Amino acid sequence: QVQLVESGGGLVQAGGSLRLSCAASGRTFRRYGMGWFRQAPGKEREFVAAITWSGSKYYADSVKGRFTISRDNAKNTVSLQMNSLKPEDTAVYYCAATGSTQVLVSTIDYWGQGTQVTVSS
Repeated sequence: QVQLVESGGGLVQAGGSLRLSCAASGRTFRRYGMGWFRQAPGKEREFVAAITWSGSKYYADSVKGRFTISRDNAKNTVSLQMNSLKPEDTAVYYCAATGSTQVLVSTIDYWGQGTQVTVSS
């Protein structure tokens, strides 16, 4: 069992930055692929970024070059540094963990409760 708790969301102006953090419980954290997803009102939940247990990173095209995912297995945390934020980045952001080699909505084993990110124009 893994529990995920996000923090760091908030309101920021376009062009600004935010850093989301996710604290995970459980001794097997390092075995999980970790990801960030987001869901805007009226839209489906979508992939944002992922980092595998070995440290390989993947990003959605819409955030490449602006967002950076990282993990600290010693502290059981995963972070998402978001720079050059745009109004279209506004959404609830979810931390997620999977035992699969693919980090997809359909393969996620555990979800956090979500944290709101609002980018004003």
